[in-house]
Amino acid sequence: MKVVGVTACPTGIAHTYMAAEALENECKRRGFDVKIETQGSLGPENELTQDDVDSADIVVLAVGIVIEGMGRFEDALVLNEDVNKAITNPKEIIDEAVGLIEKNK
Repeated sequence: MKVVGVTACPTGIAHTYMAAEALENECKRRGFDVKIETQGSLGPENELTQDDVDSADIVVLAVGIVIEGMGRFEDALVLNEDVNKAITNPKEIIDEAVGLIEKNK
């Protein structure tokens, strides 16, 4: 399974990066391919290409603000979550993502 996503918080400092790390760790624990773009105070980092998005099973947007580049996700299966939940309960988010994928097969 391939999961891509974007994390972003209002201040663009700690929570953005903590959420990305938590989601990456949970996906890796399950053996999933994962790439998470962060949109923090330094701007977008580890940017998702259109190929990344198109080849993913799901896009997880764990954000607390409006993010750049939403058009990339128009044709993708997207799960919207709060950035804080990604930090505190990444397992639940990835469980939801898997369920959404199964539901949309």
